[in-house]
Amino acid sequence: MRLESFAMTLNLNSTQRPSSTSRHWRTPHRQQEAIELLTLLVERYEQTHYPIPVAGAVSVVKFLIEHQGLTQRDLIPQFGTESAVSMFLAGQRKLTLKQVQNLSARFKLPADVFIS
Repeated sequence: MRLESFAMTLNLNSTQRPSSTSRHWRTPHRQQEAIELLTLLVERYEQTHYPIPVAGAVSVVKFLIEHQGLTQRDLIPQFGTESAVSMFLAGQRKLTLKQVQNLSARFKLPADVFIS
């Protein structure tokens, strides 16, 4: 595991803390390793305590509409027709590849955000 290898490289265990006055910790290489270790620890903590739920495409589009002050009619260029927008938002229709590409371009988000 990457986390353990960083801890071993830095000679840390749960009872040790780096001393701010120690020369050992002043080298750029050691500082970079310590930063990477802290980053991994924070990521692990966040994944455990604050997981990000997977959102479906309908939820994502509804969120974008709401937070950008849009209406369904504003998305007609991405969907083709107003009924296509309505059917998608009602969960009656899935997005086509072209609609995914259009939404991705409009909102400047990766296409996989719109694929559920």
